[in-house]
Amino acid sequence: MQRDADEYPARLDIEYPQSLDRISTLLRPLFAIPIMFLMNFMPGVMAVPVLLMLLVRHKYPRWWFDFNLEMTRLWNRVNAYLNLMTDQYPSTDEEQTVKLDLDYPDAAQLSRWLPLVKWFLAVPHYIVLAVLGFLQFPVVLIAWLAIIFTGTYPRPLFTYMLNVERWLLRVEAYAFLLITDRYPPFRLG
Repeated sequence: MQRDADEYPARLDIEYPQSLDRISTLLRPLFAIPIMFLMNFMPGVMAVPVLLMLLVRHKYPRWWFDFNLEMTRLWNRVNAYLNLMTDQYPSTDEEQTVKLDLDYPDAAQLSRWLPLVKWFLAVPHYIVLAVLGFLQFPVVLIAWLAIIFTGTYPRPLFTYMLNVERWLLRVEAYAFLLITDRYPPFRLG
């Protein structure tokens, strides 16, 4: 029995914009420089402390979960901005048009030793996501041109981008945020 992706403990939705600013889209590479500079100084590895807490104490402290949740939300706002899915400059503390939620894990229900190999078990996902991610570049380029000329993001391209980001979030929740032992489904959406 296959569960719906909405039941997975990591969920993402981005509101479809009815129109996007053409000038902002045209200059997006320049506008993105400050937020990319900031993101390079943020902690890149969020899994190691959780891994150690699960192994040694078999706990997932709420404060660490909250930190990971907010960092994941920020990264997804930045991705949505860079992928032209929103004109809103990424806020460090507001949801904006990007809605992301993670379920707080019950550490007693999580395997104590599985976090040591989850990153490896997710290798098939990395391969598929690498292909999908490679395809995102031409999709963003086509969307960029469409927005400049029409002021709208083509709905099928937006849906593709959103679904790839959802898949990536599910893999991240499993392999790096360590909030679930449930293997992510192999599907867009």
